[in-house]
Amino acid sequence: MNILFVVSREQDWPNDIPGVTVIPAQTYLMDPAYGDTRSTKVFNLCRTYRYQSKGYYVSLLAEARGHQPLPDAEAMKDLHSETLVQDVSDKLGNLIDCSFSRTEEEMVDLNIYFGRDADGAHQHLCEQLFKLLRTPVLHARFERANDRWHLCSIHAGSICDIPPHHHDLATRAVIEHLKEQKIRTSTASRKPSLAILHDPQRTESPSNEEAMHKFLDAASLLGMDGELITPKDMRRLTDFDALFIRDTTNVDHYTYQVSRQAAAAGMVVIDDPDSILRCTNKIYLNELLTRHHVPTPKTLVVHQGNVDQIVSALGLPCILKQPDGAFSLGVVKIESEQDLLVKVNELLQQSELVLAQEYLPTEFDWRIGVLDQRVLFVCKYYMAPGHWQIIKHEHHNTSEGRTEALSVGEVPDDVIKIALQAANLIGDGFYGVDLKQVGSQYYVIEINDNPNVDAGNEDAVLGDALYREVMGVFRKRIESRKGNCTL
Repeated sequence: MNILFVVSREQDWPNDIPGVTVIPAQTYLMDPAYGDTRSTKVFNLCRTYRYQSKGYYVSLLAEARGHQPLPDAEAMKDLHSETLVQDVSDKLGNLIDCSFSRTEEEMVDLNIYFGRDADGAHQHLCEQLFKLLRTPVLHARFERANDRWHLCSIHAGSICDIPPHHHDLATRAVIEHLKEQKIRTSTASRKPSLAILHDPQRTESPSNEEAMHKFLDAASLLGMDGELITPKDMRRLTDFDALFIRDTTNVDHYTYQVSRQAAAAGMVVIDDPDSILRCTNKIYLNELLTRHHVPTPKTLVVHQGNVDQIVSALGLPCILKQPDGAFSLGVVKIESEQDLLVKVNELLQQSELVLAQEYLPTEFDWRIGVLDQRVLFVCKYYMAPGHWQIIKHEHHNTSEGRTEALSVGEVPDDVIKIALQAANLIGDGFYGVDLKQVGSQYYVIEINDNPNVDAGNEDAVLGDALYREVMGVFRKRIESRKGNCTL
């Protein structure tokens, strides 16, 4: 296996470890050679894991490349959670007091390198912190108050901050960690019941009210107890056996945390957290699709150093995409070089990487709904009147093009084949694959988790059978987890 230490600057990791290659983040992100390497393990040692920083994208693209990053993108999200200290404290339980039972000080700072305590006094506690947060360098502070020890703070450290007298210790910790890869799984068995999460306050939702009630009716027909829940009902989440998210998802949205909570509790979840994480970032999707030779429009991953290459690579007009935009937001059509410089600099203030694609004008986009690695429905989404996207945002108003549902037999075979190839790279959840057709060529634009299912649109061909198909997948997975699959 190739072992890569990806760092912000090459000199950040001073020690030589046999079999380990140290490379800068910019090289890992931009050199196509690293996108083609297999059997690789990436240790992300960048100076920051801030959202949409280079450190963030190193782990995100490493996941797309199958490089098993440490930390992974989920771990980075955990590190920036507002409830991190409380969440970690709850999981550690009595271990904190046990670890410091013989400590005379009132405050202890722990420096943790790959799960090893730099001072060697609280090794078991450090191992547990590393397992929980999966981050190479951690700094934690504990204090005594009212005869109890409490975790006060914990955050990811930078390898640049490791003092020289700890360098050898950190190197030994890496070598020991490479010998100790473990996988843990958990299962749960509970009463068949389904929660459909929606937010009645949102104007843009993946299912209208009629569709959500059709899902409930289908669940009942299949012997499940379905219920509509809202964000206010999260305390009841684990009362259910499965969760179907019908609110717009994003990694910076409560839906991602709810999905993770449900998955950790052993529930059947659609959308699962991995699908949300992968589908909501266009940089990840571009890397994944390119690596697996799925046809896409000409694309350039843009950073501060290659803005001048956009026009020569893609021409004008072209499209700029915010990595985590949704519902046609964060996607801009650029007509001139002057507009290009203004908009790309604006987007690069929010994310260190931005996606630029060639402009492919079409009358409609294909939308292929895929569930459980099978095609569920097919639609044509027509462009909004007088606009180049299917949704037109103007001031506080939106308008949409019409939707035309078709049977699978009415769709070109290549559209189905390419859509399935793309969706199956993400997982076995519920996806909407968008493709453009230019002549006889088809190009994947994006893969959406949480695809629209509105009564009167996507169900126009299958009718109520569409809702039964979705609920049938939930029922099958619930029974499978209980070890009693009868469908």
